[in-house]
Amino acid sequence: MSETALEPSGSPTSVFRLFSPALLPATLMLGGGMTISAVESYITATIAPSIVRDVGGLELFSLVTTLYVAATILGSIFVAMRPRNIGLRGVYIIAAAIFGVGSLICAAAPSMPVVLMGRTVQGFGTGALAALCYAFIRFVYPEPLWPKASTLYAAIWGVSTVIGPTLGGFFAHGSAWRYAFAVLVPLGVLMAALAPRLLPQAEDDREQTRMPVAQICLLLAAVLLVSTAGTTEVTVAKAGLITVAAIAVGAMLVMERRGGNRLLPSGAVTLGQPISRVYLTMIGLNFVLVSDIFVPYFLQVLHGVTPLVSGYLVALVALGWTVAAFFSGSFSGRKANAAIVAGCLTEAVATAVLAVFLARENPQAHLVILGPAAVAMFMMGFGVGLGWAHLVAKVLKLVADSEQDKASAAIPTMSSLGSAFGAAFAGVIANGAGLVEPGGIAGTLSAASWLYLVMALPGLIATGAALSLAAPARTSPPVCRQPEA
Repeated sequence: MSETALEPSGSPTSVFRLFSPALLPATLMLGGGMTISAVESYITATIAPSIVRDVGGLELFSLVTTLYVAATILGSIFVAMRPRNIGLRGVYIIAAAIFGVGSLICAAAPSMPVVLMGRTVQGFGTGALAALCYAFIRFVYPEPLWPKASTLYAAIWGVSTVIGPTLGGFFAHGSAWRYAFAVLVPLGVLMAALAPRLLPQAEDDREQTRMPVAQICLLLAAVLLVSTAGTTEVTVAKAGLITVAAIAVGAMLVMERRGGNRLLPSGAVTLGQPISRVYLTMIGLNFVLVSDIFVPYFLQVLHGVTPLVSGYLVALVALGWTVAAFFSGSFSGRKANAAIVAGCLTEAVATAVLAVFLARENPQAHLVILGPAAVAMFMMGFGVGLGWAHLVAKVLKLVADSEQDKASAAIPTMSSLGSAFGAAFAGVIANGAGLVEPGGIAGTLSAASWLYLVMALPGLIATGAALSLAAPARTSPPVCRQPEA
C-alpha cells in the first residue's frame, strides 16, 4: 500500500479507482470511519425525543448535541496534537475503540446524564475518525486521487442524511433506542481490530510542539456558547451568547497569530495566505448551508407539506451535494478553481431564491411555487459539493508536510464552526423577524424571507474568498513520503 501512495501523478482518474484491489482495504476503513461519523449523528437526532420520553431529562435535551459537537472538535484536534509515539494508525484504533465505548455507555444509560457522558465519548471518537479520513489521504492515495477521496466522503455525508433518519426510525419506539447504540459497539471493535491490517503505518513528520491549551479552551468555549445560543428562545440572550462566542474565537485567532505554539497550520489566520482563505471559504459554505434546518418547518407551515415529505425534500440538499461531488470530481487546475467559485456563488443564489419561493403562503402545495423551492434546495447542496473536494485538496497542497496533520484536523473543525455559528445566527434572524412573535403565517413568512435573504450574504463572502484562490502561490509542493514498513 505504501507503493500506491508513491505512484507518479498523472491525469485525473475515476473515483472508482479508490476501490481498486490495492486501495480497497484503506478506502473501506476510511470510508467506514466517515460513515460512522455521519450516520450516527443523524440516527441520534431522530431518536433523541425517544430517549427523553424513556429516561427523562428534557431540561438537558440540547446538551445531547452540544456536548457531542464540542467533543468531535476535541477529537479532531487530538489527531494533530497526539503524543509523538502514537501514529495515525494508532489514533484510528484508539478512536474506533472510544467510539465503541461511548456507544456502549449510551446503550446502557439509566438516565440522561449518563447518556450525555456516552455522547461526549462518542463525539470524541467520531471527531477523530472524521479527521483521520483527511489525514490519511496523502499516505494512501496518489495526488490525482486526493479530490476523489474527498468526493467519496461528500457522497457518504449525502447518503447519510437519508440513511441515518431512516435507521433511527426503526429504533424510535419505547426503549428500542438503546439498540441504535448497541449495534454500533461491535462495529467500533471490528474497526479497531482491522485497522492494523488494512491501514498503512504512516510516517509521523510533525514538528515537536507543545499543546496549545489556551487556543483549544477558547475554541471549545466558543462552540459551547454558540450551541447554547441555538437552544435559547430569547433573541437578546441568543445574540449575547453569539457575541461572546465570537469574542472567544477572535481571542483564539490573535493568540494563533502572535504565538509560536499554534493549533492551526502556519498562515491559517492571515488573510494574505491562501490556506486562510481556503478555511474561510469552508466556513462560509457551511455557515450558509445550515440554514436548511428551518426548511422542514417552513414547508409544513407555509406549504401544507407533511413531515415525511418535508424530510425527503430537505434531503435534496444532500442529494445535490453528492451529485455535484461526483460531477466535479475529475476537475483539476483551472477547472477545479472555477468549480470552487461557481459552487460558492450557486449556493448564495440558491439561498436567495428560497427567500422568494419558500417564503410564500402555499397551503395547497402548488408545484409552480414548491417546485422552484425544491430546485433551490438541491442547488444549495450542489454548490457546496461542486467545490468541497477541491478545497480539501488545496488544504493538503498548501501546507508543509510537518503541518499536514494540523491542516487535515482543521477541516472538520472549520466545518463544525461554520455550522454552529450559522445555526445560531439563523435562529437570531428567524426569531427576530417574527417566527415566534407574532408567529403564525405572517410571522413565518417574515422569518423565511429575512432568513434566506440575509443568509445569502455570507455566501457572497465565500465567493470572494474563492475568487482569491484562483492562482494560489506555492513555492514547494508537499512530498508524499513513503510510510514506514
